[in-house]
Amino acid sequence: MGDRQLPCGNRPIRLIAAAVCLLALSACGNIEPWVKPYERQNLADPVMAFDLNPISTSYMDHVFEAREGARGALGGGGGGCGCN
Repeated sequence: MGDRQLPCGNRPIRLIAAAVCLLALSACGNIEPWVKPYERQNLADPVMAFDLNPISTSYMDHVFEAREGARGALGGGGGGCGCN
């Protein structure tokens, strides 16, 4: 009789697990964008861009791709010789 559980044994654990499962399932429900279409113009502002001059950034990326064969993960093909 020493291995008998208490009346409330693992009930709190089950309740917490059920709450976590319900929360996870409710997150998969209706996904809607938080940004309204008329608010997207604020996010497309040139001030929000990562690079100030996209043409210069494109040129510098091309130079680094042509000279550095180890540079990668920019989505371009070719090797270090510059013959893409």
